[in-house]
Amino acid sequence: MSRNFKFLVCCSLAAVALAIAAASYLPALQAPVESAIFPVGKPLQIQSPLGLPPVPIPADNPLTAETIALGRRLYYDPQLSIDSTISCASCHAPQFAFSDNRPFSRGVRGQLGTRKAPTVINSAFSPLQFWDGRAPSLEEQAKGPMANPVEMAHSLEGVVRRLQADPIYPQLFKAAWGTDQITIDMVVKSIASFERTIIAGDSPFDRFYYGHDSKALSPGAQRGLKIFVSKNKGNCEVCHTIGRDFALFTDGKFHNLGIGADTRGNLSDLGRFTVTKVEQDKGCFKTPSLRNLANRGPYMHDGTFRTVKDAFAHYIGGGNWNPYLDKEIHSLDTLTFEERDDLLEFLDSLNGQLPKNIGPPPDLAPSATTASTGR
Repeated sequence: MSRNFKFLVCCSLAAVALAIAAASYLPALQAPVESAIFPVGKPLQIQSPLGLPPVPIPADNPLTAETIALGRRLYYDPQLSIDSTISCASCHAPQFAFSDNRPFSRGVRGQLGTRKAPTVINSAFSPLQFWDGRAPSLEEQAKGPMANPVEMAHSLEGVVRRLQADPIYPQLFKAAWGTDQITIDMVVKSIASFERTIIAGDSPFDRFYYGHDSKALSPGAQRGLKIFVSKNKGNCEVCHTIGRDFALFTDGKFHNLGIGADTRGNLSDLGRFTVTKVEQDKGCFKTPSLRNLANRGPYMHDGTFRTVKDAFAHYIGGGNWNPYLDKEIHSLDTLTFEERDDLLEFLDSLNGQLPKNIGPPPDLAPSATTASTGR
């Protein structure tokens, strides 16, 4: 046997020994991975009303009757907050179109947030959550308020411990998830499943536009629709989109409307920029849907406008100038007073019916009237 061949054999044996030794330590070096858990209850499908697309459902969180019922209870339960005073419904209240009636919502110990709580209605269709889009899903969004010191001021671990110690929740989680050992993933997936049922369509507009009922819209609202989509008139559809088969009345994107800009163009809230750090995202906020505007005021991310008419006046004036004002914003002062009234009448036609059984469980109803903090 040559000297070179002996050397190669020794090296190979040494390499094998090192590989075996490394393999024996590998489990200790790797971070533990929590195996995915799926609902075990009765599968459910959401029937989208006229004017809306199918509700997108994550592959790892299929809808079941049990997770929706559990999520509904969690949504209205103030136990998710550190002092048991604030629930999700405190700032996304059904009586205010699953939003808040304050410019800045209120959290534990009366703390004020810096933004108005957006509506949950049709949030299932939004690819990004919060006004600045910092959460990629309803599941991730649900985690934020629990740990936010101004909102619920709890911790994710603390929420799990409290629910685990509750006499009711372990059995509800077992029915929904097949185990009574609660995790935060089960909590937020259940809340998100419930929120995906909070959808509104089948409005007078939908029955006119998609249902082809010529009498569903008043003459004034029909004129308002033409102004809404006209590039030479309102041009509202450029951001509040209407599709061939459905209309979300939002492009899901982020725009600077000049809200919060002072007379020198300085912005009080940098919006999307805080997430992306992209210069052109300064002062940009997610386009809200125009569906179900009734009872949702005040409007905009900081509750600047008390009524829809007040918000409309902002566009009449062409927004507030600042270096990042969206290029699509232009003055609408050429619209006649009749055209403005028609446009407002059209916006009224976008109010659709919400599903039944999305209010609070009877024993949690009082918590739904408490005000919370904004997003």
